[in-house]
Amino acid sequence: MSKHSPDADVAFIQALAELLNKNELTELSVKREYGEDDSLDVRVVKQANIVTTTVAAAPMAMAAPAAAPAAAAAAAPAAAPEDPAQHPGAVTSPMVGTAYLAAEPGAAPFVTVGATVTEGQTVLIIEAMKTMNHIPAPKAGTVKRILVADGTPVEFGAPLMIVE
Repeated sequence: MSKHSPDADVAFIQALAELLNKNELTELSVKREYGEDDSLDVRVVKQANIVTTTVAAAPMAMAAPAAAPAAAAAAAPAAAPEDPAQHPGAVTSPMVGTAYLAAEPGAAPFVTVGATVTEGQTVLIIEAMKTMNHIPAPKAGTVKRILVADGTPVEFGAPLMIVE
């Protein structure tokens, strides 16, 4: 077993973290070999800050009791925006990777909003580990919304588009 300094390992990890931030990466994994049976495996991951905003309806004035039910009904949709992942026509990502809307840069996109698709038709590609994975339409219908931009990183289960 070779001898190496824990301080050198800490400096190495700090350098990796700086590299992660400088190059706007979200994850970095490195294996450092010191000898035959001595190595250091490091995985540095940057978590995205998720900001959640809750909208609450303002309390109704006592002077207008007849208008209160109508105002409360109108405020309800604003308080609970539709979650695209829960939509019955949502096409969700089966993996972590990078979404591409066209087969290659500069090519026409697979689908556009308003396009009619058939079940099994490729609607986009997700690149994962240098492998291009064609994502099929789960059902026939019309593309109502495209929720990702070309070249955007996606997570498992993330909504990609809505097909109705």
